[in-house]
Amino acid sequence: MVETFVTQTLHLVFGALWAGSVFYVAFVVLPLARDGEFNTTKPLEAIAGKLTTISRVSALVLLLTGGHLAQARYTSASLFGSTRGHLVLLMVALWLLLATLVEIGSKRLESGLNGKKLREPAADALGLYRAAALVGIALLVVGGAITTNVAASLSL
Repeated sequence: MVETFVTQTLHLVFGALWAGSVFYVAFVVLPLARDGEFNTTKPLEAIAGKLTTISRVSALVLLLTGGHLAQARYTSASLFGSTRGHLVLLMVALWLLLATLVEIGSKRLESGLNGKKLREPAADALGLYRAAALVGIALLVVGGAITTNVAASLSL
């Protein structure tokens, strides 16, 4: 019981941390950079580096904790044959999409910042980060649906 609580708590905390970090960068930091509110690339380089670290650590923690939870709660039949199982599979797809969008956005941003440009790389990466932020919100919604067992009321 304690193991399940710790695993599920870590899963939810790191999911929220990841989604929140991406959202903050997408809707606060990058618009400020795009609009010329930074005088140098250094703060944005640091923020991008920290977001990449948060993203990678969170993705790893979610992979490990999610894998453990899925192994403990689902058989292949229930994973592929139930509404709750489908939500878990949707969560995996969203997890992959979020990781991909953040990695591509980070590379796009870093390559522009290496050229000592600021506004252009921020504008170029903004769409990817905003898409990632929306995926992060969707991940939290799906996680809430799984956690509260709303799938039981959706099953026919």
